[in-house]
Amino acid sequence: MDIKTLLDQPHKLPTVPGVTQKLIASFSDEDVAFKLIAEQISADPALSAKLLRLANSAYFHLSRTIGTVEDALHMLGFVMVRNLVLGNGMATAFRHTKGMDLNQFWRYNLYAASSSRWLAGKAGVNADLVFTVGLMHGIGQLQMHVAAPEAMLPLDKIMPVLEADRAKLEQETLGFHNGDVAAELAKLWNFPEPIVTAMRQVNHPLLAADFSEAAGCVHVGAWVARTAILQATPKLAQAGFPTAVAHKLGVAWELLQHDMPPVAELSAGLEDMLG
Repeated sequence: MDIKTLLDQPHKLPTVPGVTQKLIASFSDEDVAFKLIAEQISADPALSAKLLRLANSAYFHLSRTIGTVEDALHMLGFVMVRNLVLGNGMATAFRHTKGMDLNQFWRYNLYAASSSRWLAGKAGVNADLVFTVGLMHGIGQLQMHVAAPEAMLPLDKIMPVLEADRAKLEQETLGFHNGDVAAELAKLWNFPEPIVTAMRQVNHPLLAADFSEAAGCVHVGAWVARTAILQATPKLAQAGFPTAVAHKLGVAWELLQHDMPPVAELSAGLEDMLG
């Protein structure tokens, strides 16, 4: 099995919702109109309802009610809405994936995105790009389970998908890992090259010829998410801390321990968008 085989099965490629496709295209359109995107999102009642619930949630402490998708776009920011709608679209596209705890999986990706976005702010890296990569970096794992469940089953028995060494096991067994598949999917869907590159490097950012700071932030953010989801003890969490990557970013262990808010707080209110 190779990556080409995983992606050369049209009946096993996810069907991405139309509004998600348009939002992917907006990455290369600096003049994208709020009104046009708002109309596209408004055409999906379920998606609109989720977005309005988020905009009116207690987390934002607003003194007025947000009643339209266009108002929600202005309040939350176009980039954040785009990322959340992308995540919602991917969760919808892969909703029939078998062999995985999808609620846990998307919570992990959201936690990784939220914590890596916080880290990006501290490291002087593009936080919007990092959030996108963090939210999307796991889609290769989903495609592998959809297109080749018989190959994933023995790997899943050896090691759960969220373990830190899962990509290493995949590389040794298959000759590629979930980050490679995620990058190829992103390329297939015409994501910008910086996102494709970062998604390919997230699992092993220091092995790349040119270090992607976005990939480095998501790598550390994934560690934060993993320790939270798997409820690692402080001792185990520190033992697994990606010190070399954090050092490359100029981020110290102490910063995460003393300054970073709890990851559930960083992602508060956002999880409903992926359900």
